Amino acid sequence: MTGPRLPDATGPRIPDPARSRVPDPAGPRPPCTTESRPGDPPPGTSPDGVPAAEVGAALRDVAGLGGFFAVRLGGPDGGWHPVTESYARGFPDLVAATAARHRSPEARLGASIAQLGHAARLWSPVLACTVLHGIVPDLSGLQRADEGPALRLPAPAGRYAARVPRLADELYGIVMTGQLEVLRAGLRVKVAPRLLDGNSASALVEAGRAILAAHPAAREPLTVLVDDLLRTRRLAGTGRVTGPALTFRRRSCCLYYRAPAGAKCGDCGLADRTDGAPGDRP
Repeated sequence: MTGPRLPDATGPRIPDPARSRVPDPAGPRPPCTTESRPGDPPPGTSPDGVPAAEVGAALRDVAGLGGFFAVRLGGPDGGWHPVTESYARGFPDLVAATAARHRSPEARLGASIAQLGHAARLWSPVLACTVLHGIVPDLSGLQRADEGPALRLPAPAGRYAARVPRLADELYGIVMTGQLEVLRAGLRVKVAPRLLDGNSASALVEAGRAILAAHPAAREPLTVLVDDLLRTRRLAGTGRVTGPALTFRRRSCCLYYRAPAGAKCGDCGLADRTDGAPGDRP
């Protein structure tokens, strides 16, 4: 990372919105008091004290950053299924559709790019809500559209980031352990595990770049959190941040260059080779 790391080893210093003295434009928050039984949260509040409406407002706000940041909230259940069902099947519909869209006969190319897109849809809202709103969304009830890659949360929930002891570990558990590693285990197409880890890291940093471009004042907590995540477990060793704008160089390749109209992405580990030039992300 190009700047100094914060001295707090537990992660970036993201303010606790529940303790902030700055007036909330949405009005006062419900107090975190107990009802009839000790430890029970107030109605509409998650166990860690974040009102569901507040989590939903944060998710709706960050959706404005782009399509990968959008998560459908609530609404009818028809047309959606638990994303874990798709993981267990190995994303066959998205793998096939992605390979067809890029006119590639290689199933592993479809699997790689489908996983990369899904990783972007996970990291983007989680990272943005954490850094911009101080709320870590809970993805345990995540659903996927029956037709397409869109994601939905039937009931928003989350934790205040400032109350999480090790923020990078928390986000890693939500996105990597809880989602992407489960997808990797279910894939029916053979793809190198470290290639998929590189995709996950690339999606994380690209989400950070988009957040930084829209909210430059969030640079310090954002870059520290991204750096911490890139040092965590399977993300460690996948690549390195190369500049203050969160430019990134991964050590692997998503295989997009193997598509008939493909090219090497800007962060590709093969981009400096003479057999091709960096290209735009698919």
